Amino acid sequence: MKTIITSQKAPAPVGAYSQAVLINNMLFTSGQIAIHPENGKLILEDIKTETKQVMENLKAVLAKADLTFDHVVKTSIFIADMNDFSAINEVYASYFKSETAPARETVQVACLPKNMNVEISMIAVK
Repeated sequence: MKTIITSQKAPAPVGAYSQAVLINNMLFTSGQIAIHPENGKLILEDIKTETKQVMENLKAVLAKADLTFDHVVKTSIFIADMNDFSAINEVYASYFKSETAPARETVQVACLPKNMNVEISMIAVK
């Protein structure tokens, strides 16, 4: 059975998608960008602050499904500039234990929603 997951502590979807979908024991999150959930403002101060907001948004979605970053098995990271990779990776890595970190891919893209610099999606398993 498919269950839609919605957290008030993450930005509301702005289109025909859900923050996450839980099916059986697998959670599939939509990509999150650095929008502050309380005021809807874009967080663009610097790439580390932007990435931290993305991870906090994902943390809120995971929590709504009673999951944590320990449950994440796969991530996809989309970045506007590959030169930002090490700064993004530094923040991203702080949310995971190195011995149980998920599989992932990181790709540079031509443009992200709202001209953001990073978007991340996840798959987690209960």
